[in-house]
Amino acid sequence: MRLAALLAPAAAVFAAFFLLPLVRLILIGAGGAEGWSAYLTTLADPGHLDSLISTLALSAGVTLVTLAVSTVAGLFLVRNRFPGHALLVALLTFPLAFPGVVIGFMVIMLAGRQGLIGTVTQALGAGKLVFAYSMAGLFLGYVYFSIPRVILTVMAAAEKLDPRLEEAARSLGASSWRVVADVILPALKPALISAGALCFATSMGAFGTAFTLATRINVLPMTIYTEFTLQANIAAAAALSVLLGLITWAALAVARSVAGTSVAAAG
Repeated sequence: MRLAALLAPAAAVFAAFFLLPLVRLILIGAGGAEGWSAYLTTLADPGHLDSLISTLALSAGVTLVTLAVSTVAGLFLVRNRFPGHALLVALLTFPLAFPGVVIGFMVIMLAGRQGLIGTVTQALGAGKLVFAYSMAGLFLGYVYFSIPRVILTVMAAAEKLDPRLEEAARSLGASSWRVVADVILPALKPALISAGALCFATSMGAFGTAFTLATRINVLPMTIYTEFTLQANIAAAAALSVLLGLITWAALAVARSVAGTSVAAAG
């Protein structure tokens, strides 16, 4: 009874704010004229399928680029101390304070019609380069707000690496590239997989930046918004929302099962 009393508040919150809304969303998705088959026929729509493929490709690309940049930068910051180190780390995490709309606005200021990049390319005689309102602009914005999340994870894992493993590899004649490939990256594998899954899931569901740049962008969150607000197709919007949730949940579940918890820590 005492255990039940302790669990009751948590169970009530879980049911009220997660379980019941999720069940309601699933039922709404099947509440249209097509019933439960709406979850299959939704993807038969060419627009919805194209939106899903574009979102998956964008999220995968953002994840790969973010992991590459964050791994190099994170290892460098952990292994090197220099004047202004703490300030640089703080600046790298600064995008965490910005909502998606602000990041979209920053992309417009950089690569929009009056942006810095277009002004420079026009001054060089190459014409005004504008890509803020395309998938490239959205890609830039997603990478910008994903790097802080991943780089902090990489730095935390890199600080626990045992330097004796690298010294042993070098003493056996391994080159710097072999040390990275055979010692450092395998040791960072759990952190990289977990951070990559979170980056992928965030990119799949991010809305604010896409909404700000949505002139010619076809991604799943914007498709859901359009179906719900402009088309008044609530059932389709709910079905697409459930599909989006299942994809991100699957990515996180696979990451948890693959990543494990082993990191080569210092003794």
